[in-house]
Amino acid sequence: MPTLELSDPGSRQRLVMQLALFQGIKKTKIILVFDGPIDLDLAGKDFLGKDFAILWPDREESADSLIKKLIKKQTDLRHLYVVSSDRDILDFARKNRAKTLNCEEFRKRLRTAWKKHKESQAMEKEDTALTSLEVNHWLDIFGASDE
Repeated sequence: MPTLELSDPGSRQRLVMQLALFQGIKKTKIILVFDGPIDLDLAGKDFLGKDFAILWPDREESADSLIKKLIKKQTDLRHLYVVSSDRDILDFARKNRAKTLNCEEFRKRLRTAWKKHKESQAMEKEDTALTSLEVNHWLDIFGASDE
């Protein structure tokens, strides 16, 4: 993502929040793999739930090798998307029959999902306004006072 520098903890948190929003909209499972040491501010976040996992490789392992292990362990690849800008990871995923997206393609999907979600929320809000007839009906039911 152009606005995120993943070596910066603040950027990592923004990425997690963006993906959590996307996951809530799409109702999908997300496994996010970071390189480097565990970020204690992100580890075990309660808001993520069971369908959002953040993983870090062991000290002697790279994020790439952890991602490859995760791909190999998958038994149903019909709905698995691997998002990366690393050619080696994308090639490995394709060879193992996973679908792939580079980061720019995924960013476009994020934007589209957010836009559709905002539009649907706006339409829902428009439908909640009561007409004067409905207001009068509820006032009649609950005995509006003239005070």
